[in-house]
Amino acid sequence: LADADKIFDSAAPAAGLPVVYFGSKTGRDGIHGATMASQEFDDASDEKRPTVQVGDPFAEKLLIEATLELMASGAVAAIQDMGAAGLTSSSVEMAGKGQVGIELDLDMVPQREEGMSAYEMMLSESQERMLAVLKPGREHDGHAIFEKWGLDAAVIGWTTDTGHIVLKHKGEIVCDIPLAPLAEDAPLYDRPWVQPQLHPRLDALDIPEPADYGKAVLKLMSAPDMASKRWLWEQYDRHVMADTLEDSATGADAGIVRVHGTKKALAVTSDCTPRYVQNDPYEGGKQAVAEAWRNLTCVGADPIAITDNLNFGNPERPEIMGQIVRAIDGMAEACRVLDFPVVSGNVSLYNETNGAAIPPTPTVGAVGILVDSTRRADFSSMKPGDTLVLLGETRGELGASMYLREILGREDGAPPPVDLAMERQIGDFVRAEIEARRITVVHDLSDGGLVAAAADMALASDVGITLELPSKLPDHALLFGEDQARYLVAVADPIPLLKAAHAAGVAGEVVGHADGKALACAGIFSVSLADLRAGHEGWMPGYMG
Repeated sequence: LADADKIFDSAAPAAGLPVVYFGSKTGRDGIHGATMASQEFDDASDEKRPTVQVGDPFAEKLLIEATLELMASGAVAAIQDMGAAGLTSSSVEMAGKGQVGIELDLDMVPQREEGMSAYEMMLSESQERMLAVLKPGREHDGHAIFEKWGLDAAVIGWTTDTGHIVLKHKGEIVCDIPLAPLAEDAPLYDRPWVQPQLHPRLDALDIPEPADYGKAVLKLMSAPDMASKRWLWEQYDRHVMADTLEDSATGADAGIVRVHGTKKALAVTSDCTPRYVQNDPYEGGKQAVAEAWRNLTCVGADPIAITDNLNFGNPERPEIMGQIVRAIDGMAEACRVLDFPVVSGNVSLYNETNGAAIPPTPTVGAVGILVDSTRRADFSSMKPGDTLVLLGETRGELGASMYLREILGREDGAPPPVDLAMERQIGDFVRAEIEARRITVVHDLSDGGLVAAAADMALASDVGITLELPSKLPDHALLFGEDQARYLVAVADPIPLLKAAHAAGVAGEVVGHADGKALACAGIFSVSLADLRAGHEGWMPGYMG
């Protein structure tokens, strides 16, 4: 969180200003860390361990406090952390963004190892380091702050009007090159790519039903994708300052964190379905954005922005580059239609081991805002006697589904298509109902379809659910189909909601009731919540054990 009138940028504003290094000393850890992230792994990858930087959380905390105090002092003209490629990227980016030059004397860089070369110092990714351009004559203010927090610091150079980066080491100029090719004129790659091979749509009538629906539900909810991650998150304090309002413990589609001292709150989520992207990168890219938008909607937040994390194999292979191109096309289309801008992101390519690429995994992190945090929804407050209403259209899409993979051992089929106009129409309706406090128990449908959403709600609320399926489709298509743009809502009286949905042009139907201590579907299966919880929460401890 930042005050809008106290945001600092990294563009050096003028020539003749001091460049100050502060934080931890520079060592040889992390050298080539950035390029290692763009290499394939093989059986000799242990040799790359020196490229991994070692962090120190306590030093990081000191650096954060010193940075905030330096900013409050009014001495900062520009500031940036040293991340990938360390001193190289921070100095080049600060000067390049400000369209000035920069000259560094590497003899002045605080070093924790002897005999470091200019090359090693410029590419080290030692952690807990910052680079700042200070206002004229404010070096003393900075020094006092760094001394207070016990940090190493030094003036290591000056901004110039040359448009070059000049490096000096041991009295010699070891580098003098123009900044433009490294900054604003960076090369644009247009790599060869081929249209990914798409999978045909599957008809539910051609897909076998499970031999035992109850066992299928238990297996689905205890699969790694679906199982509870309690073992992991319960090891951490997720309620610092008591501002965490909703999380994976309480049962909500997005985490909600209060803006301290206000009624306002932020909702956060991250989403990706690699098996969808594998079978159709365009639809999979759309779906990653749409599901993030949907998860924010489920808690009542107005979705405002995403950050993307694009993870793929080797882009020099045309088929991998095709995945990248089409996934980005789909993500961009979803962002446009949903008015969901991309404000940051990163890319990790060449993710291959011995020639085998990871599944295409363009992950979307998303944030939304709640003006009034008391007007929020979850899926953990369902009550006995509530009626379950399914909003959205169901066609029984089983391609690339969890059912297909976990129960039938197949990974084929086109993923469910994403109708972005429908996503927006239904999502806007759900958000308005939450804002008006007409609904408070909402869960989106995604992996595992209706039965998985119902299982989540039953476990989180500790109330059983009996599903009542319409007869328009085969039972397994209705239970496990992963059609998009759908929400499961629990209400005391379904009639007002169904009338409002009909008036808004949103499909809605009653699909069950809450009561008892089992997840069931009349005449098809019944699984006790105790057995369901044991499977759902038992996978990760068992795996880690």
